[in-house]
Amino acid sequence: MNFTTGDTVIWILLISLLHLLGIFSAFKAVMETRTSQGAIAWVIFLITFPYISLPIYWILGRNKFRGYITAKHMKDQKLEEELKNLLEEIKLYEVPVDELSNTEAAAEKLAFSPILKGNATELLIDGDRTFESILEGIAAAKSYILFQFFIVKDDGIGRRIKEALLAQAREGVKIYFLYDEVGSHALSSAYLDALREEGVAVSAFHTQKGINNRFQINFRNHRKIVVIDGRFAWVGGHNVGDEYLGLSPKFGHWRDTHMKLEGPAVLMVQLSFAEDWFWATDRIIGDLFWEALSVSDADKQILVVPSGPADTLETAALMFHHAINSAHERIWIASPYFVPDDAIIAALQLAGLRGVDVRILIPDKADHLLVYLASFNYFSELVRTGIRFFRYTDGFLHQKVMLIDDETATIGTANFDNRSFRLNFEITCIVKDKAFASEVEAMLEEDFTHTYEMTMDDIQKKPLWFNFASKLARLTSPIQ
Repeated sequence: MNFTTGDTVIWILLISLLHLLGIFSAFKAVMETRTSQGAIAWVIFLITFPYISLPIYWILGRNKFRGYITAKHMKDQKLEEELKNLLEEIKLYEVPVDELSNTEAAAEKLAFSPILKGNATELLIDGDRTFESILEGIAAAKSYILFQFFIVKDDGIGRRIKEALLAQAREGVKIYFLYDEVGSHALSSAYLDALREEGVAVSAFHTQKGINNRFQINFRNHRKIVVIDGRFAWVGGHNVGDEYLGLSPKFGHWRDTHMKLEGPAVLMVQLSFAEDWFWATDRIIGDLFWEALSVSDADKQILVVPSGPADTLETAALMFHHAINSAHERIWIASPYFVPDDAIIAALQLAGLRGVDVRILIPDKADHLLVYLASFNYFSELVRTGIRFFRYTDGFLHQKVMLIDDETATIGTANFDNRSFRLNFEITCIVKDKAFASEVEAMLEEDFTHTYEMTMDDIQKKPLWFNFASKLARLTSPIQ
């Protein structure tokens, strides 16, 4: 191939442009990357190999989601009167400041939300009970349904959900259907068109909306929320798919947990959905029910914690860190993925050293190989301080649950990994109630009967190639 002088000039200009963009991106990495180690790695990569690193950085290099805060502020201005009314309503159910411990007061500040009393909860174990409860709620809706899931599939349970929503839409119930376009990438257009044809308002979350997010595919809306008439809400680990009913030939039994809420805390779940909907559609849902109603003979205290990459603070990471530090007697953590950062590792080590019963319940089967491999890195660091690891063998464990001492339990969508800590939009319900905590304890005790406890021998028996692969997998933990 013969190059002319003009070709040479073009190549020189192109290479120079790439290096200039690399230097500019390296400057942004220094200013924006969370850790010094990450910033150094990006700077070296961007300046040395901009031809490869630039597209990777533009797609994966950010951990802050731009535009959402601006959209939220606009919504709050437009809904100022309604929000004033909401704040007045929930004041009646806020736990008085003088009754809050320092730990609880800090949790409120972290969530930008009050702990609310007067709630009822129902623990929903596994898919059959969860979807039975959700379908019953959909059938009972009188005014509106807010429906949001990370993954929705056009399979058996997906079609049952669709038909239930369509039946209510034909009865005049207003339905808002929000899904994550990455998680639900396989959802057919026919499924969505069928909903739209009956008047259901349907939207993807649009994580690439706005010029600043155009190239980003690393953010996800991982929330799973159903709200019925502003009175009932469902939050937990299940997505909409047959595997969540234990019908996967690969995994078999799918161990997951959801919860149903009734009471003032439902409005905080509803607010999370309304903010997501406004981001996705630029439209406000103007006909929602915002009157707080307590449940007679029920007084569970609940803090709803939405978290995500648009937060000023790293809400999910701080929530887990705070929970670990607040534990006096025990903290049991169930998660399908265990890829914590250094701060969480240190908090767990200190908890173990001060005699807290720390148990980590994770699956024995892997659905994401990198996450599975990376998790082995943390075992030897933690087991020396008395922390115990249990691997679940009865199918695949997907629940996101914590039990703290004998009074507090959390159920939500956040996994114990960097993606949930910093890259996903998540929601967690923290329930302070001894009876509910006792239910969660019994549930986890049953789970432990289907596990084996890992020992140092399990790690030492791994071949060299496995340990090397595990170390490599850990390097990818910031984007897993």
